[in-house]
Amino acid sequence: MDLLQWALIAFVVAIVAGLFGFTGVAQGAASVGRVLFGLFLVVAVVFLVLALLGVSLLT
Repeated sequence: MDLLQWALIAFVVAIVAGLFGFTGVAQGAASVGRVLFGLFLVVAVVFLVLALLGVSLLT
């Protein structure tokens, strides 16, 4: 599985566990979800800045 699939799994687990209250597993899943969200947000911003500057990473 790639990282995006793991992020989606963590998101679903966090949502389901959040419905039952943020205790134990739910709190851990929410923490993982926040970290992955932050990671993807940083990567997206970096790629956006590189694209605006005209930098090509595939050459």
